[in-house]
Amino acid sequence: MSEIERRKRDHIDVVLSGAARHSGPAGFDAIRFRHDALPEVDYEAIDLSTSFLGRPLRLPFLASSMTGGPEVSDRINRAIAEAAEQMGFAMGVGSQRISLTTPDRSGLGPELRRIAPSIPIYGNLGAIQLVNGMGIGEARRAVEQLGADALILHLNSVQEAVQPGGDRNWSGVQSAIGKLCRALGVPVIAKEVGSGISGTVARRLVDCGVAAIDVAGAGGTSWAAVEGARLAGAPEQNFGEIFRDWGIPTPVCIAEVRAACPDVPLIASGGIRHGLDAAKAIRLGADLTAQAASLLPAAMQGTEAVVAHVQSFAGALRIACLATGSKHLTALRGAALL
Repeated sequence: MSEIERRKRDHIDVVLSGAARHSGPAGFDAIRFRHDALPEVDYEAIDLSTSFLGRPLRLPFLASSMTGGPEVSDRINRAIAEAAEQMGFAMGVGSQRISLTTPDRSGLGPELRRIAPSIPIYGNLGAIQLVNGMGIGEARRAVEQLGADALILHLNSVQEAVQPGGDRNWSGVQSAIGKLCRALGVPVIAKEVGSGISGTVARRLVDCGVAAIDVAGAGGTSWAAVEGARLAGAPEQNFGEIFRDWGIPTPVCIAEVRAACPDVPLIASGGIRHGLDAAKAIRLGADLTAQAASLLPAAMQGTEAVVAHVQSFAGALRIACLATGSKHLTALRGAALL
């Protein structure tokens, strides 16, 4: 196992241990809907369908990017792909860097599209790699490997900075993103990994051609803390621990990005615990909501566990629609808040 593969397997272990979360929640508990005690709504008829980047979805849910060593990646990806095809939600894969630079596809090959022919699948590369030896050719290969509908570029400057040997020179990344957006041929989604995207940065990304934003704000997994958990030494010398809580809370990101970019397709992730948090994120302006760490234990168990997890997620979202008198997601976006 290479050092990169070992690190990615460590990531899975740390996230599953629960040792790498932000110290506090994302802040969705501070947002409260005004309850409708007399909703003229049939729970069973509530419509949770939506579309994202031109593709229909039966649920406003994205199984967000996960990673891991080769022996677990295939199992995780197959379970999610099978559940996504069954339930009609979108799937984003973890970084394809290993699969592009080694013979091992780590479960990131055409088999995913065969398993899930009808749902959106999003590829994934680190944006920093665009100035570190990877370019438009590798990005196209990442899309072709999966038959992907879009490519996620993850932005993880803090994670890279606290990681020994991480990539710390971010000069020129914005320009490289712009060039890729103009040449790739499929939409590019910009995604943080737990520190959030502000309205100002979202505007810069959209102006250079990014088609959608995943805010991935503070409140869920802290990737600084994930890297810190892999390091020995005193806490005051561990940059990962020092920067555990760095970032913009997810609800703040959603509101800022929606205000700065009124029409951009927007994904809310980072501390989305359940369907009620998802309802609040949609009310604040998100088009899609996403989970990674919360979904990971189910993905490790298999397809049935993923289906059960997402059914529970959808059930809580449906109850929030009922209790606000919302027959569909469009109505939920206008639901009254306290």
